[in-house]
Amino acid sequence: MTRHPSRPLAPSRPVPGRLVSAALAGTAATLLLGLAAPAASADTGPAAPSAASRDAAHRAAEAPKNLDTLSRFFAREGAVTKAAADPRVEGRAVPVYYLSPDFVAGKKDAPIARLEFLASKAVSSDGQEASLWTVRQGGAWQVVNIATGDDETHYTRVGAEKAPGGTVFHEPQINAWYVLDGTHARVLPLDKDAIRAVGAKGTSVAAYRERVREAYADKLPGSAYEKSGKAGGYDESAPGPKTDDGAPVTVASSLAGAGALVALGLSGAALVRRRGARQRG
Repeated sequence: MTRHPSRPLAPSRPVPGRLVSAALAGTAATLLLGLAAPAASADTGPAAPSAASRDAAHRAAEAPKNLDTLSRFFAREGAVTKAAADPRVEGRAVPVYYLSPDFVAGKKDAPIARLEFLASKAVSSDGQEASLWTVRQGGAWQVVNIATGDDETHYTRVGAEKAPGGTVFHEPQINAWYVLDGTHARVLPLDKDAIRAVGAKGTSVAAYRERVREAYADKLPGSAYEKSGKAGGYDESAPGPKTDDGAPVTVASSLAGAGALVALGLSGAALVRRRGARQRG
């Protein structure tokens, strides 16, 4: 896939309206449901959500209204009819972490990644796969995004096999997935995009910090890049939703960094982001 090292860190605030008309690119669609995405919270580090939070997120994913939306999502390109889609949610919800802006900024003791949302894998009758992103809003867990493919659950599983107990995280700016091997203080690649970034054997945490600092530090909040309105920065000003155990959860709206938005002919204020073709290592 094409890499864009000059793009900003994925913003955690709503995408400006002018970006909706951006040129389309990529191959896989993401449906943003008609729900307000929460504002970003302060960095929490790779704290694991409780079993209760994961169970609640799973139940939210299986809610009838979400299964109905999944049926329409799987039927959107005519591969299967809405009536025949028969979607099901498989396995437990998994925590999804993204590269932390505090880590990029070099703040003392900042963890490498922060919790963004919980993800559940959904499958249709014809084998299509999707990822449902859930957050806790207004005291209840809600699905705020449906994305094609199973990247979130897939790389969580692959990372656990490669570095048991490590933190799997995403660098959305280049669509790369890694696992932090805490025992050896190394960042290990989980896909081809990550291998291109840090090498097949990975790199030290210090070297990874230097790489992302060089790539993104000038695009953090308050930077000239952000002030210029180029879809940059994180919005850290407002508290976000929390898991049942009190860990803040944010939704990373990586639309600008990933490119390509269109309107999708489904109910609600829907947008589509095309997710780059996956290159799994």
